[in-house]
Amino acid sequence: MTSPVPHGRFDSPVDGRHVLCLHLGAPVPVSYRAGRYERLGTRLHGQFCVVPAGSSTRWTLTAPATSLLLRLNPSLLQDTAEHMRLNAGLAPAIHIRDPQIERIGWMMQTEEQKGHPCGRIFADSLASALAARLLALQTLASRRPSAAPPRALPAWQLRAIQDYIEANLDHDLRLAELAVVAGFSVSHFKELFRQAAGMPVHRYVLVRRAERARQLLQEGKKTNTEIALEAGFAHPSHMVRSVRQVLGLTPARLRADGLRKIKSVALVSK
Repeated sequence: MTSPVPHGRFDSPVDGRHVLCLHLGAPVPVSYRAGRYERLGTRLHGQFCVVPAGSSTRWTLTAPATSLLLRLNPSLLQDTAEHMRLNAGLAPAIHIRDPQIERIGWMMQTEEQKGHPCGRIFADSLASALAARLLALQTLASRRPSAAPPRALPAWQLRAIQDYIEANLDHDLRLAELAVVAGFSVSHFKELFRQAAGMPVHRYVLVRRAERARQLLQEGKKTNTEIALEAGFAHPSHMVRSVRQVLGLTPARLRADGLRKIKSVALVSK
């Protein structure tokens, strides 16, 4: 089922089933505590967390969120594990991304929203596929400790970082914050991002801010001060310097270009 998740600190209720929480919507910074271990991160759309049956975790959310909750009976996981000849134990996990889990989750969500038109057999098939994929992912993870670290962010992870930057351009973004979103140390993240995006992360943010300013300047609806703040610049003169550096144009030129386009469209429409 789709469930709202409150902001603040709370303990998840103990459930006799394994619970998978698939995050929906905008990024939300959270902390997660299971036993003695606590982990910080940011929940991104499509990522999931796993709370094994009979356990509870402590969450701290800085903003309300929405989760798609998928529950699996331990007996189903046990039967699937026996068929796959794997260990049926399920470990807690947080901020995992897997395209197959996402597809299963979205199909289950559609079934819920439309009143389960495909019947119980379809839901049972999805549940079996979910159990098999969770066990396969856990087995792969247990065999991966000696694998070499990636040399660049995978495409899906780069898109997630880019989406986060785009949604937070008006904030004072920090490198450590972006590293947490990606799930890497700062030093590791800097190199991975540079290899994937073709430029350092600070340069990428500057380019995106300049492009945001270009768009707003050409719309001609806001002052330079309003645009500078919305694009994440410290003040209008900072915006002027950065736009000239990145785009080779002044804000005045961009405003004039935008005005000409607006007049041209108006003439054509007449």
